[in-house]
Amino acid sequence: MKKIYKIKVNGKAYEVELQEVTTVEGTVEAPATLGETTPAPATPKKSMVGGETVTAPMPGTIVDIKVRVGDSVAKGQLVAVLEAMKMETEILAPDAGTVTEIHVGKGAAVNLGDAIVSLG
Repeated sequence: MKKIYKIKVNGKAYEVELQEVTTVEGTVEAPATLGETTPAPATPKKSMVGGETVTAPMPGTIVDIKVRVGDSVAKGQLVAVLEAMKMETEILAPDAGTVTEIHVGKGAAVNLGDAIVSLG
């Protein structure tokens, strides 16, 4: 019997297929407690003012904010740096726009999907 599970590792979604394995001792099957579905990876959300909100791709600590309110940013421009598990991750603007709001400061702890910067 085959079962398909969706799992997320380091923010990337994978679909895996588990199959019953028969051994000399008997049949081994994945425990029923494994979730069969997981939420989709976080994506930048539309903000209330018609722009986009740049969100945290994983839990961590903001170590630097590279923009200020009023700055124009290009698509792919570095807006913040997040540290998670002693590694730094660059957070990039998903689209061009103007920074309308900064939701966090240096040293702030963020969770997956938390707002960092809003673009208008």
